Amino acid sequence: MPTKNASTQTVSDWVDPDDAPELTDEFYDRAEICDGDRILKRGRPPIAYPKKLVSIRLEPNVLVRLRDLGPGWQTKVNEVLKEYVDRVNPIPPFNGLGTTDVPKDR
Repeated sequence: MPTKNASTQTVSDWVDPDDAPELTDEFYDRAEICDGDRILKRGRPPIAYPKKLVSIRLEPNVLVRLRDLGPGWQTKVNEVLKEYVDRVNPIPPFNGLGTTDVPKDR
């Protein structure tokens, strides 16, 4: 008698738990994570201040030298720009509400 492959079996194909199909990585990848009746979102949790995507024009020699820094060069550019902006235009003091007075659209 031919037997069914465990991965093609459905719940209606088995009654005895010993006949249940093996739970694969694919099964867990598609699983929904719940807290009671509420389905929890998957992935990274949102961050309070996500970085914004911008487009700037750089001189070719500057861009080549930045890319030569290797992986993470964009992060390094962000750090350098942040240090410069903090020096020439400091952020207002912390206002105690978890944000500063800097508008979010800037």
